[in-house]
Amino acid sequence: MANKKVEMEEKVEKKDNIFKKAGRCLKKAFKDMGESAKAQHQVDKANFAAAKAEAKANFEENRGTNTFRKAKAQAKQSWDDAHMSPAERTAKTREEQKKQIEEANERIKLANERYEAAKVEKKKK
Repeated sequence: MANKKVEMEEKVEKKDNIFKKAGRCLKKAFKDMGESAKAQHQVDKANFAAAKAEAKANFEENRGTNTFRKAKAQAKQSWDDAHMSPAERTAKTREEQKKQIEEANERIKLANERYEAAKVEKKKK
């Protein structure tokens, strides 16, 4: 009878140790999560402050350059773009892509001309 009682007490003590270890583990995990949340909050605050400062700088740089007429035209363009049919939007996109390709080809042509000129100039020396 005494042996059984001792065995029961040992089992209870082992369970208590397990719960204490789990409690310490959870306490440590919550502490780490709290520190992580505080650090992330600091990062978010810094990023927000940077975005705000950039917006202020952009506003100040562009002050006076955006006229009412220009803003109205941009708003109309945005409205028209939002209310296009998919076929119209695709056509507009293709047109813009063609323009970009033409500009890129023109830049390539100019760069090749500069390259050839530099190559000829090096041979003369």
